[in-house]
Amino acid sequence: MRRFLEIIWTSLKMALQEFRSNKLRTFLSLLGIAFGIFCIISVLSTVNSMEAAIQKDIKALGSNTVYIDKWDYSGGGGDYPWWKYIKRPDPKYDEMKALKLKVPSAANVAFNINTQDKIEYEDDQLRNVNYYGVTEDFVKIQPVEMYVGRYLQQTDYDYDANSIVIGYEVAEKMFGKAEKAHGKQIKLRGGKTGTIVGVIKKQGKSMIGGWDYDNSLLMPSGFMKQLIPEKYANPVIMVQGKETVPMAALKDELTAAMRSLRKLKPTQEDDFTLNDIDTFSQFMHDIFGGVNKGGWAIAALSLLVGMFGVANIMFVTVRERTSQIGLKKAIGAKRSTILTEFLLESAFLCIIGGIIGGLKGAMAGILIGGGGTIAATEGKDVDLPAGTVLRVRLDSGMNLK
Repeated sequence: MRRFLEIIWTSLKMALQEFRSNKLRTFLSLLGIAFGIFCIISVLSTVNSMEAAIQKDIKALGSNTVYIDKWDYSGGGGDYPWWKYIKRPDPKYDEMKALKLKVPSAANVAFNINTQDKIEYEDDQLRNVNYYGVTEDFVKIQPVEMYVGRYLQQTDYDYDANSIVIGYEVAEKMFGKAEKAHGKQIKLRGGKTGTIVGVIKKQGKSMIGGWDYDNSLLMPSGFMKQLIPEKYANPVIMVQGKETVPMAALKDELTAAMRSLRKLKPTQEDDFTLNDIDTFSQFMHDIFGGVNKGGWAIAALSLLVGMFGVANIMFVTVRERTSQIGLKKAIGAKRSTILTEFLLESAFLCIIGGIIGGLKGAMAGILIGGGGTIAATEGKDVDLPAGTVLRVRLDSGMNLK
């Protein structure tokens, strides 16, 4: 044990001596390791951060939720005839009401229509604002946090009131400060007037679009129909299943109910699509699984380049110390002892390079994550590459044999 500790101490002194006597060579060696570590962490951090952000946006669409639409959100496959989608009937408000009675597995059923248009207040005008016409259960599927004022109430839905909940950015652009929007009346599509009863708390941008509440108006669907006919407003039925009901069972009930409502014969194919959010989430996870493998390939290539650099530098180091190696052998040093000293020296330099690369990669990961903490900079994704580089450094040192 004592001899092993002496070898470690000797190797550490040799590493420090190498650093002092050959600063450029040592710097290039550390640079190769640090760059390899940095590439691994930064590439995987980027991929993991993007996946985490997209999965968060997908979950915001509603957990255990099915969107009934004429369109297939996954694209329907390359061979699917698009003209069939176009000819399909749109979901209807009456179908939403019928589903509430026909599907016992559904906890919440909502109807949503949407369009884009301008809004006006006095002499100011704001274009490309999202209009959402929703029903009572929408907020149960898509929770909305208020900044000022209130959300839509049951009386607003019952009387198709012109009450409007406005997005944070829309309120800021129109009134300077978001809180000033509360209680104001604005001119909507077709000259209709809407009263702002609340301002939604700022949400931030979404990577997949989703519900862009910051640039939106929410109103009762009945009032929205006074602005634009339902069939021209991209109608969608949203169904959230009960927590104890599996998604497959919910989709089976919805399929049976929709086919019954549309009086489809057994030989006729569905003229609607059940877009399952959980399936879409798994689809994105599979895509990022492939991207992650590509990231590992890029990182491995960077590490391979660093490995060749380390091997060459170690070869030069051994050639320079030929006389020292011969002297050690002359006084009885074993081949394994000399090899261990060089390998430990390589390991010490590798650890230093790994720490430098790890710190830079962690800082890059934090910047990529928008200043937040992400798993790729604090968990196994850092530890694994560091261990990999250490093994590569040792493997490079094995060229001494």
